[in-house]
Amino acid sequence: MDERVHEHAEVLVDWSARVEAGDDVVLSVAEGTHDLAVAVAEELGDRGANLLTTYDSDEVARAYLRAHDGGFSTGEHELTMVENADVYLRLGGGRNTSALADVPSTARQKYATATAELREARMATDWVSTVHPTRSLAQQAGMAYEEYRNFAYSAILRDWEALAGEMAGMKELLDSGSEVRIEKERTDLTMSVEGRTAVNSAASVSYDSHNLPSGEVFTAPHATEGEVFFDVPMTINGKRLRDVSLTFEGGEVVDFSAGANEGELETILDTDDGARRSGELGIGMNRGIDRFTDNILFDEKMGDTIHLALGRAYDACLPDGEAGNASAVHVDLITDMSEGVMEIDGEVVQRNGVFRWEEGFER
Repeated sequence: MDERVHEHAEVLVDWSARVEAGDDVVLSVAEGTHDLAVAVAEELGDRGANLLTTYDSDEVARAYLRAHDGGFSTGEHELTMVENADVYLRLGGGRNTSALADVPSTARQKYATATAELREARMATDWVSTVHPTRSLAQQAGMAYEEYRNFAYSAILRDWEALAGEMAGMKELLDSGSEVRIEKERTDLTMSVEGRTAVNSAASVSYDSHNLPSGEVFTAPHATEGEVFFDVPMTINGKRLRDVSLTFEGGEVVDFSAGANEGELETILDTDDGARRSGELGIGMNRGIDRFTDNILFDEKMGDTIHLALGRAYDACLPDGEAGNASAVHVDLITDMSEGVMEIDGEVVQRNGVFRWEEGFER
């Protein structure tokens, strides 16, 4: 086994999930992640955690969703399991990244709505999602398998403590700011971040961060106004969305278009009232990610990108007692800022993908 698999497991268990002796851990294992699952199980056993393993297969999900009549229940049996867990670890990496492509959008929408309580329960645990580099992900990224593995581990096996220190400056700017403006071709968007708390997403639950790799600073914007163009293609629910344009008025999407699979975008927006509002503004800062791979876990963390999520806002960004945007979906869309400007309260923070504290920033 590649030694980097063991390093990945150690980072996941120690740095990311902070697993301790006696913790009840649910380990969700996708089809192609056997090696990583074995390494994670060894790490959990070494720490004296209690392990329950579940199988996560897009092909199994496809069969279920296509056969069901659509009257989905909450899934009380799975809810009970998650509510009794301290830690929930998801290992992604299936055999076919388009396995769900022919599942009707209405079925996915109904299932997402019915299982909203289950997702909330998962998010109440110390949950972390990661991926094992598989051949299907390499193919989706248009890369040779070994090339993709090198890419993935360069993003995952980082000095996370050092990156957390660097990203702290962006968090401070967002926390003290009132308005963010994004300008580039076909984009002029403003949003309020006043009263919000940004998350320094350094791949650890101790930072309110739940992805490995991570490397972004995100917050929960509101009062979003203007137009935004997402020029980074992204496969969502097995459908590849490309060249997405959104127009916001009064904080809500009032017009939209897509160069491919516009119907899928419409289905997402029609999920519920919150799906037409922005739930997240994320600023990518992981310089270990140097290309787009059609995988949101990596692409949204890339150092010269910004992403917005339609739907659910994260509680960590909200004042105590305040409810943010609620939705059964949280769908990220990415725009490349290599030719664009981001301002906070009128001050340029990033120009053409370079942050103002980095070498090469044009003042």
